[in-house]
Amino acid sequence: MIAPSGAGCGRSGFDFSGIIRNRTNYGSRKGSLQEKKDMNIIVVKDYNEMSYQAAQLIAEQITNKRKSVLGLATGSTPECMYKELINLNQEDKVDFSEVITFNLDEYYGLPPEHPQSYYFFMWNNFFKHVNIKKENIHLLNGISENIDKECAQYEALIKKSGGIDLQVLGIGNNGHIGFNEPDINLNTKTHLVNLTAKTIRANSRFFNTAQKVPKQAITMGIGTIMRARKIILLAYGKRKARVIEKTINSPITTKVPATVLQLHNDVTIIVDQEAAF
Repeated sequence: MIAPSGAGCGRSGFDFSGIIRNRTNYGSRKGSLQEKKDMNIIVVKDYNEMSYQAAQLIAEQITNKRKSVLGLATGSTPECMYKELINLNQEDKVDFSEVITFNLDEYYGLPPEHPQSYYFFMWNNFFKHVNIKKENIHLLNGISENIDKECAQYEALIKKSGGIDLQVLGIGNNGHIGFNEPDINLNTKTHLVNLTAKTIRANSRFFNTAQKVPKQAITMGIGTIMRARKIILLAYGKRKARVIEKTINSPITTKVPATVLQLHNDVTIIVDQEAAF
């Protein structure tokens, strides 16, 4: 889903009276989204408020631990979140000088300079605008000649850095997190994955045609994601309402990979009103 046009990533005049936290159940037109044991669910007015709230949680993490290790997502969902973080950095309210980052995934076969690579996205939408050290940025290499080695080295670097403190996630319409697609089995570690036809169609808006969308990607595995100490999942719009309901209420199943988040002890889900009802 493309970020709402005219959203502007504005921060003024927010009303967070609709925030729901700490396992308080809330209703929906589809029944009741019963919060799981350790899921915090935050319902905000719209995409801008979702972005603002996510940025505030990340800033709080960095304030509490200057050398935080962040797992970062790409795509339209976190785009305004990054703009909010840039603003906070330029206002000297958050300092990225000691922060370490690991990106969640990357298209396989796209070079870093390709405008649809996640390397390109991160540098143009975030990294070059804040005071983060280049040596602290870790991105998967989509044109690696040895994928197994690339994935193993990425896992080793995460471990060497002390593990991920806070992981940011979006969610696909089919329930994928990262590029962990629905399957009989889910890979626990960083790996190469075949993208489903549904994901390819969803991402074709960025490539003009589905034929130009890479058919594979490299992604952190479910185990890598679940080892993060904290997780924030973001979603907005009516198209995400069904999968959010499944993520929270459905039995844990590999058919909806995001349901595994029910097993994590510190997950915050931030959704706008359309994705919640």
